[in-house]
Amino acid sequence: MAETYSNYKKIFTPIKIRGVDFKNRIILAPPSPNLASPDGLVTHQFVDWFRMFARGGASILYVGNSSIDITECKDEECQLDLSSDHSILPMSWYAEMAQEFDCHASLEVNHNGKDTTFEAVGHVPFSSSPIPGDSEKMRAMREGREPYIPIEMDQAKIDETVLKYAKACQRMQRAGMDVALLHGGHGNLLAQFTSPHYNKRTDKYGGSLENRARFAIEVVEKTRELCGPNFVIDYRISADEIIPDGMHFEETLKLMEILKNHGVDMFNVSAGLHSEGMMAYMSYWLQSYTQIRGFNAHWTQKIKDYFQGDIKLTAVGSITSMDLAEEYLDKGWVDFVAMCRPLMADPDAPKKAAANRPEDIRPCLRCNACAMRLGGPKVINCAVNPLSGLTSYLRDGEVPTAKTKKKVAVVGGGPAGITALQTLIERGHDVTLYEKSDRLGGCIVPAAAPPIKADMKDYLKWLDTQTKKIVKNGLAKVLLNTPATADLLKVEDYDAIIIAIGADPLVPRSIPGIDKSSVMWAADAETKYKSKVGNKVLIVGAGDVGMEAALDFAEDGKEVEIIDIIKGGFGFGDLPRMLTEKGIKVQYETSLAEVTDTGAVLKSADGTTKEIAVDNVLLAMGMRINTELVEELRHAAPETECFIVGDAKKVGGNISAAVNGAFQAALHI
Repeated sequence: MAETYSNYKKIFTPIKIRGVDFKNRIILAPPSPNLASPDGLVTHQFVDWFRMFARGGASILYVGNSSIDITECKDEECQLDLSSDHSILPMSWYAEMAQEFDCHASLEVNHNGKDTTFEAVGHVPFSSSPIPGDSEKMRAMREGREPYIPIEMDQAKIDETVLKYAKACQRMQRAGMDVALLHGGHGNLLAQFTSPHYNKRTDKYGGSLENRARFAIEVVEKTRELCGPNFVIDYRISADEIIPDGMHFEETLKLMEILKNHGVDMFNVSAGLHSEGMMAYMSYWLQSYTQIRGFNAHWTQKIKDYFQGDIKLTAVGSITSMDLAEEYLDKGWVDFVAMCRPLMADPDAPKKAAANRPEDIRPCLRCNACAMRLGGPKVINCAVNPLSGLTSYLRDGEVPTAKTKKKVAVVGGGPAGITALQTLIERGHDVTLYEKSDRLGGCIVPAAAPPIKADMKDYLKWLDTQTKKIVKNGLAKVLLNTPATADLLKVEDYDAIIIAIGADPLVPRSIPGIDKSSVMWAADAETKYKSKVGNKVLIVGAGDVGMEAALDFAEDGKEVEIIDIIKGGFGFGDLPRMLTEKGIKVQYETSLAEVTDTGAVLKSADGTTKEIAVDNVLLAMGMRINTELVEELRHAAPETECFIVGDAKKVGGNISAAVNGAFQAALHI
């Protein structure tokens, strides 16, 4: 085989399955962009959104959660419906777009069974057994009613549903697709038959593994019958459902062997369940920044060993970089690597890897800003890639050149300011960035400080690398240690200004002793003054900043306490769980009343106080806008050409709001 140009030799080694040629080993793991029409058809906006991934170099594009019949299984606002031949023509727009880029368009074909709500379809959902899932139990509790009991599918309904799966794949094939991903993981209908957690049947579809696998076998065989030998059947599976009475790995191996023998060509290996156990198993298929990278790849390694390599596998789950993808391919653990959030962060990642430019790949934060938009419901977008929210407006991913070149100031060198800088340069403007400190990054500098924030560290490095390239190539001026004032900006006579100065830590000056040297902002304590922090630490504020600081200092062997004035606390999520694992307790409904020479006075909700001995009080009570500076700067150029973005505009925002807001401001100058 010819030597590859790219250093990523395994990624860019083609592979053929059933005669279908795949140009590389990168797959877009299935997102649901909320861009189908309300009646479940592909739209041109839908095609535009997926074009960025095809253009960026991925080999296969999967679309998440495409329903075999939205009148029966529907759990998204704008979800693809594959139940009718009316879907074929719109799907062909998607398929033929991908073909322009030698890319394979495809869908994740699904029926979610018990998890369809009564309100979505107007009837009780179907499942393998008449047992409501935890998501329905939670809804019932909120609404003060008894849970709806799913209808146990009889033989006629099973036969009808098997045919719906196969006909859905056949319609995909007629639209121009040659691969389909059957969703047999995460507790969807196929898994509701294969898993002992859901399947309590006593007929030929229940009991033994062979019986529980029967429905999936029939789906695979009918799909092969209708689509023929030159169609690739991929199957998404949870290697382990984790829940105690669920499908565990040893049984999953046997299930995979059965399905492989009945016609499955490759397996997409995830883990966990969607909503069971109050979402306790969700993090096994949707990880946050607190979890290890390549979260599920160890399953594929074990599966390859079990089958002695004679099986085609895709790893999915926090494979955040092309280096990690290359590593897993090189070790022989996988045949493909699926990425969703990393490709949303940078759809051009495969192209940049092929050109040996990994330093230019914009890293994913695993912040799940994308996933949170789906529950809005809103069209999916990315926190660090604002182009992903404007794919119809900027159809080819290109920022338009400005009609008139302008002299523009950007004030602030955080993520919003650097995004504005990059965008303004692309538009052809003359740009100067002012940063009051001695380094770039703004709020990302302290955000990247905790050891668990590896993704944020990568993003900080990327911001710094990209800005250095801009300066080196003479594309803009970046002035460090230069606080911007209205007088300074007016002298330069700027045509426009983007104000991205962030926000300042909230320090309640009314609290006695708050100015003592033992008091620091928690983020400063982690970055600038860590050596000055004593052994006993009180953190005021149990938001992300406070919890991350608590974990950081606990790792250093410090004795940490946290207080927060709110009632009830933050019960869910990785950070509260990690605090519990470290034995760090949060005292809620408790405020800081005074800082003393030897510690702090705490005040409880009933007004009682107590003094505790601590070496340092670290504040994590939120942020405040520097209103005075914002008001001064917004009049340093024509007012209609001054834009306030990020935390300078709305305190308590996030990176997504800052980056997307800055991009949109720069787009209109």
